[in-house]
Amino acid sequence: MNDELYSKLVDLYAGRELPEELEQEMELAAFNDAELSREMTSLRKTVELLRSSEDHVYTDESYQRILMKLYARGASIEPKAPEPTHLQYQLPMQG
Repeated sequence: MNDELYSKLVDLYAGRELPEELEQEMELAAFNDAELSREMTSLRKTVELLRSSEDHVYTDESYQRILMKLYARGASIEPKAPEPTHLQYQLPMQG
């Protein structure tokens, strides 16, 4: 598998949602790729911490704090803006 596919599977790995064979293959790939290993480990720890936490209060303020931390660490995350409704339909020209 290529690196792009592994990076897409990291979320499923973190949530323990992969079949055992694929999870083992991911761990083998991470053994040879330090960046992939770090991402898999940190995401799995984060998911486990969130699942073990009793207070699941996620507010808009929490969302903003998380975004600011990600931006401070150099992540390039751009929220996807919804397409304006006036661009969705082509209306016939009236003449």
